[in-house]
Amino acid sequence: MTKVNVDHSKYENIRFDIQEEDVILTHILETIPYEYPGKPTWVEIPTNEFTSVCPWSGLPDFADITVSYIPNEKLIEMKSLKFYLTSFRNVGIYQEHATNRILEDLVKVCDPIYMKIEAYWNARGGLGTRIVVEYDKEQGRVLRDIE
Repeated sequence: MTKVNVDHSKYENIRFDIQEEDVILTHILETIPYEYPGKPTWVEIPTNEFTSVCPWSGLPDFADITVSYIPNEKLIEMKSLKFYLTSFRNVGIYQEHATNRILEDLVKVCDPIYMKIEAYWNARGGLGTRIVVEYDKEQGRVLRDIE
């Protein structure tokens, strides 16, 4: 078997452009009135196109994210949500932080009765991550027991 000599030192200083969290388009989030306040309705918005980047290497992180909520008086306007989620594309942010950030931003804009963000991050190096964060208006923020 022939041994291949690869010069790994050329990778040491490679880093893709990474944006800070201040480029996340929170101001673009809009709501529309919920015409059935008091009638609990489960809203579920899945996407498999979420990306952000590793804050160390700039390499992409991909996730399937589901936003689930029971509206209070406002619904999240879908186009604004698409722009908001896409604005994470080049942000250097840890997976756990991105998931929590999405929850905090969406709760702030739509004041739901209940909201859950569930993120399935694609495996890198053989390890994938599932992150679940929840908000309950009556109890404030709660963490979910994963079974």
